Amino acid sequence: MTDAPEAEGLPPSLRFLKWLVIVLTLTMIGGVITVVALLVTRMPQALPVGPEVPQALAMPAGAMASAVTFGQGWTAVVTTDGRILVFAQDGRLRQEVRLDPEGPAGTGTE
Repeated sequence: MTDAPEAEGLPPSLRFLKWLVIVLTLTMIGGVITVVALLVTRMPQALPVGPEVPQALAMPAGAMASAVTFGQGWTAVVTTDGRILVFAQDGRLRQEVRLDPEGPAGTGTE
């Protein structure tokens, strides 16, 4: 029986191809790291700024907030006693709307 010849290594063309694949892999890893780093550092600047909350809202005496919503130039507070208070950006009360506790006719529970 004949013995198999000992391997002397890869042929030069395959050795070159192997190094090209290694360099390509390192380049791709570096590219992915660069893209992720740019997304992380630049994304917070692209996100919209949240609503501007007035420093001090002039809530009427005894009013407790149940819900708050923001619009352009105003803030609305729904109170536990059935009112909607609309405030300007500087925190002063612009409008007060009383809610009907019974609701529209025919929609209440009997």
